[in-house]
Amino acid sequence: MRSLRAIAGLALAACLLGGGASAQQTYPSHTVRLILPYNPASASDITARLFADRLSARWGKPVVVENRPGGDGVVSIEAFVSANDDHTLWFGPAGIFTVAPYDHDKLPYDQRRDLVPIVSISDVVLAISAPATMNIDTLDQLVALAREEPGKLNAAAATGVSDFLLFGWAKNMDLQIVRVPYRDIMQAPTDLVEQRIQILSTSFAVVQPLVLAGKIKVLAVTSHERFPTAPDIPTAKEAGYQALTFESVGGIFGPRSMSDAERESVAADVKAVSADPVIAKRLTDIGTVMNIRGPKDFAAVVDAQRDRIATLAEVLGLKAAQ
Repeated sequence: MRSLRAIAGLALAACLLGGGASAQQTYPSHTVRLILPYNPASASDITARLFADRLSARWGKPVVVENRPGGDGVVSIEAFVSANDDHTLWFGPAGIFTVAPYDHDKLPYDQRRDLVPIVSISDVVLAISAPATMNIDTLDQLVALAREEPGKLNAAAATGVSDFLLFGWAKNMDLQIVRVPYRDIMQAPTDLVEQRIQILSTSFAVVQPLVLAGKIKVLAVTSHERFPTAPDIPTAKEAGYQALTFESVGGIFGPRSMSDAERESVAADVKAVSADPVIAKRLTDIGTVMNIRGPKDFAAVVDAQRDRIATLAEVLGLKAAQ
């Protein structure tokens, strides 16, 4: 009898313990906010909303996307850091904060401490483009023309990674090209068509409509592999310019207070919902490639990008904010 009572007691304890564990809510316990550095309808916004909808359904909790453009992304990061809440996350490309220290004298956050990688979602395809009306079809031809006519080619690039990559490469190649700054890079493709500028470095998505219209030529993409919807365009590495290879990775970041278990949980759920084939197709349509990485792998990619940006900044003679 004592043996039976002991067994029953152990069973009851196990049930109570099991019931207590299952009763505890896992992450998230309430509404999750995704803060973005871009306007609605941008590629990042479209991506964030695709995942927000599916994560909301999976979690049974609302996932709200908040657009906080401005200040080269600093406005959004400051809002995210100020929240100091593990249910407030930041969504965007790592290039926003790896480049920011070189564009601003002072920042209201510490990029290494305050933005903790959770899960990468997509790699933005960057493109080096020229007007379709110019006699330039390859990077070799572009380099040759720049050397034949030093100082006569005008070039523009999207703020951040695209800018560092193009002009760091040009300086290393000793190419004398004139940098044309834009407040709104979305105006640059039209100027490229009209040959007011002759070189443009942006995401493929920015030039894609005019590429399809036959008005802009993409000389190369900077990714490791060719873009699936434009297989005829070579990578910079294939064209012989390894220095122009760069993966612009983006994803979800959490605050430093977020536990490792929570980060792993979110990453696992993002990976689960990414199996929806609609998402991969939609991301390809807007010029990105889905690439899901967990916290450790994502952190390693961000660190590598940070080091690459630091090297390019040194070439350009730029120092990081203290």
